[in-house]
Amino acid sequence: MTVGRFLVRFTALVAVLLGSVACATTDSPIVPSNPTPPTTTSPDMPAQSYVLPLGGLWELPADSPTGRIPSSVGTIEIEGLGAFTFDPLDIQTTRPDIFAAGHFSVFDVVAHLGNKDWFTLDYHYKESLDTHVIDELDGRMNWWYRAYYSGGWSEINAYRMDMLPYKDGMTIKLNTQPEEYMGRIYNSFAEELLRKSVNLGRVVIPEVRIGTVVHTNVPVSAHDFRDDVLQPGTVTALDVLLSLADQKKINRLKLTWYSSSGDAAPVDSFRVGQIDDGDGIYDEEATDAGRWLYETGSLEFSGFSGSHICVPSDVRPIVSPEYMTWYWLGSPA
Repeated sequence: MTVGRFLVRFTALVAVLLGSVACATTDSPIVPSNPTPPTTTSPDMPAQSYVLPLGGLWELPADSPTGRIPSSVGTIEIEGLGAFTFDPLDIQTTRPDIFAAGHFSVFDVVAHLGNKDWFTLDYHYKESLDTHVIDELDGRMNWWYRAYYSGGWSEINAYRMDMLPYKDGMTIKLNTQPEEYMGRIYNSFAEELLRKSVNLGRVVIPEVRIGTVVHTNVPVSAHDFRDDVLQPGTVTALDVLLSLADQKKINRLKLTWYSSSGDAAPVDSFRVGQIDDGDGIYDEEATDAGRWLYETGSLEFSGFSGSHICVPSDVRPIVSPEYMTWYWLGSPA
């Protein structure tokens, strides 16, 4: 079965199920009005920690750090075509419903170069998958990508290309993939939309594991900790922890802002340094000997088969993942 036929059949199933639920849909992402460029933080800012709740509130102070807008010339490698350079200041996002002014996704780099006729490119936004799909690039189908930030490494991913935030120093590579593999990825996206529809448009994660504790059917709402990069109302992986805190299931969180870390620059994100949920296991702050890592997505791609990718939780938009796991790496705290 071709990917095209697979998507037609699966989309038809989703359409029937969506029709039974009162959930408004659109043919393209909803565009917020009057975006304003964010104010950015100095790149020389040292690591800065925040322990929440702060003054009884699960909020960051108004003067908390913000990320830099991409401004350095970048490069993307495309199978069979070679490397292309681009100026990030020229790129407009195809997802203004997700990204704040000046920020954009890995897919936006591809769309920008295609629109400039550096290669032939056909793509469209597919509502039933909540993502842009590359129909053909250079006359070929079934394109997917690998991308990682400065200081990172190549890793398999099954995450929407038009939701992964671009940063300066990023490595991006596009390759063609087996049709069956692309069908599995698109299937996982469609299942997320179906799950969200069944929950009347809300993000509800069937299973969230934090160390040894398991939470089921966790409703998640946006907290807008990173409205410098993402549009208000965008739900992120970090919002899962903040929502559990709202539900009195987490007592304390420590978030530390890093502008850079070792060879990684820029980082411009918060790292989760403590999750105190009262179970007495790994409740203390992270140290050099151990820290928290996470993954989220489809169980079919769990672990390093696609769900575990090195995208900071505060800038990783989520749609309606099947699971999330936070696990402690290293010696006990």
